[in-house]
Amino acid sequence: MYALMLLKTGYRFGGKNPEAGLDCSGMVTYVYREAAGMPLTGNAASFIREGREVAVDQLRAGDLVFFNTLGRPFSHVGIYLGKGEFIHAPNSRGRVRVDKLTNRYWSERFETARSLLN
Repeated sequence: MYALMLLKTGYRFGGKNPEAGLDCSGMVTYVYREAAGMPLTGNAASFIREGREVAVDQLRAGDLVFFNTLGRPFSHVGIYLGKGEFIHAPNSRGRVRVDKLTNRYWSERFETARSLLN
């Protein structure tokens, strides 16, 4: 739920706080630090080494979902919200928003999911 407070926050490459803007890994880092007290560092590709893999049908709110959006593995990350939806900071043309995993663009680029919460 904490991540939903960031809806419509502007995008900024390398952004790590809502005031300056967020990129995908900055959004995840900010939410995990503020809501769960978990300090994460790095980017989407480095988060893949954390936690445990989760099957799509076992996703729970707070799990991380990873996508290949730049022609390289794990180039984008979002936070699963439940009911097939995730929140993310998509790109410089967008703001933090909610999308569905079943959306064709995202389903074709989905790679894996990880749980860091337990």
